[in-house]
Parts: sequence; C-alpha cells; structure tokens
Amino acid sequence: MEKIIPFTIKDLAKITNHRSGEIKFGEKMITIPKDADPLEFLKTCEAKYVLFGIPEDIGIRANYGRPGAASAWDSAIKSIANIQHNRFCKGSQLVVLGQLDVSELMNNVEILDFNDIDDRSKLSQLVDKIDKDVSHIIFSIVKLGKTPIVIGGGHNNSYGNIKGTALAKGKPINAINFDAHSDFRILEGRHSGNGFSYAFEEGFLKKYFIFGLHENYTSKSVLDIIKKIEDRVRYITYDSVSIRKEKDFDQEMISALNFVNDDFFGIEIDLDAIPNIACSAMTMSGFSVEQLRQFISFFGKNKNASYLHICEGAPDLGEEKNNHLIGKLIGYLVTDFIKSNSALPI
Repeated sequence: MEKIIPFTIKDLAKITNHRSGEIKFGEKMITIPKDADPLEFLKTCEAKYVLFGIPEDIGIRANYGRPGAASAWDSAIKSIANIQHNRFCKGSQLVVLGQLDVSELMNNVEILDFNDIDDRSKLSQLVDKIDKDVSHIIFSIVKLGKTPIVIGGGHNNSYGNIKGTALAKGKPINAINFDAHSDFRILEGRHSGNGFSYAFEEGFLKKYFIFGLHENYTSKSVLDIIKKIEDRVRYITYDSVSIRKEKDFDQEMISALNFVNDDFFGIEIDLDAIPNIACSAMTMSGFSVEQLRQFISFFGKNKNASYLHICEGAPDLGEEKNNHLIGKLIGYLVTDFIKSNSALPI
C-alpha cells in the first residue's frame, strides 16, 4: 500500500460543508488513522466499501484520447463528502482509502507525444506500471472481504481491477461494462482501449459483456474477434435498444446478468456512454443518466458483484461553472451501488 496517498480526516474536514441540523457523508465516512497500518485497519473495520481514486489519464493519452480524466477523483470526493447521511444511505459504510500516487508518472507524461512511435511505447510502459499498482491494491482490498469502489483514470484501469480481484478470489472473474466502446482492441501495448482484451488474454477475465456498444465506433476487426468467442464475450448495442427499439433495456439487463452472474463479476462504468458528459470521447447520443443509475442498481444488488469502477469522466474538459457536476453524478452512482448492494449479507 506504499503507493497510496492516504486521505486523512483533516482532508475530509476541509471539503465537507457543515450545516446546522444536517449530517454529511464527510462527517461519517471513515479514514485510516495516521499511524495505523492500512491493511490491518481495513481488516477490523466494519465498513464494507473502500473508496479509492486513480487521478491519471496516461492510458487515455496512450490511446490517442484527450487528457483530463485525472481530475475526476478530486471532483468526486468533494461531492461524495457532501451527500446527506440519512436512513437511505450512510457515510459510515465507506472507508476512504485515498488515491494512487501517480504524480511522478503524470509529470513524465507531459513531455511525451502519442504521435511519436517511441513516445507511444513509453506511454504504454507507464500504463504497465499503473497496472501493477492498481492490481496490487485491489487484490489487497478484495482479499480482506471488502468491496472496492474505484473512481477516476482511464478505462485502462479495468485491467488492474480485474486482475486484482481474480487473484484475490483465486480464479478468473467476469465483467459487465456499460460503455460506448468495447475496450477489447488488439494487444499493441497497454492503453485505455485494451484493458479487457489484455485481462482476457492473460486469463484473469473469464466472461465479458459490453452493454450499449455504439455501432458507429466499433471496428469490424473487434466485431470479428468477438464473434469467434461469443461463448465468452457478448454485447448489446445502444442503437438496437434506443434507436431501432429492437430490444428492451430492462430485458437486456436481465440477459446480461444471466451471462455474467455464474461467478464473481466487476461492474465497469465508462462515462463516455452518457451524452454531453465531459470526457476524452464525449458523445452527443447515448443512454440517459437515469438508465445508468438503474443499471448500477440492478447489477449491484447481486451477491457476485465484486467491485464498482467509474472512469473516463474529465471535469477539466467541461465548462468551469459546471465541472462540479461530474463529481455530483459520480456521487449518485456510488450511493446507488451501495444502496442496492449493502442489503446483501457480507
């Protein structure tokens, strides 16, 4: 856990807006005491959920994307701290672990140009380093019987989430991905577009379902690959559900759950699936925020749901007056997951 920058009780107090007669999440969320060993503390802590931030956009840059996702964690934790603690959802269910220390890597990436072949290789090497740290941290959390809630970074971090969870569970896991893109591209060096294909190839990902794939932005080669392994990788397109109305949203969620729920599975959320959300691959067409919230609530209430990862949101790419809204959206998604999942026995 040496790669973690701890989030302290003082940090929490600074971002919590106290108001008479109200109790905020920031007053009840648990932080790891200054001199405590994080793993030992988590082992004895009653809270089920561990909040963990990854403030990087290196994987996105390596995938020709626009940087900005590094700012999502900061925006999200400020919003989460100011959610009301009440009978519907309690801040004391969350331990705020802190954020991955990627400051040195982020400094290194500033001088790299993804249009340069050598620099692209260096970017992939930096993503490899992040992979190792993320998988180790997720392994440590899951091994203790806790449920990680991971915020920020590019979708390259799906690899570390899957690998860490699989190692902790002692077997490959499944994944359901709410996304406009497959992130199942060729193994050409690590970036945000091939986290799932690397996890699949290396044996950490058993079955994979992509929910809401955009037909206009999925290559023939990816579709051909998936067709050959459709017993383990399947998808439903956004266009077939919301445009042509050939399929029903609720029914497709049931079908997707039937596919992944035979074992432990991770819930992966890419905010570029939602229209007008500032991110590296912003879209004008996609599922609604309400549908995304329903999706998380539906999948979160299953005992095999092993983690939640919300990524690709980039507040720095939006209008300054509205850049807090991504953090607020992430706050809704986090509490939707906790509300649905916390009813299950630990």
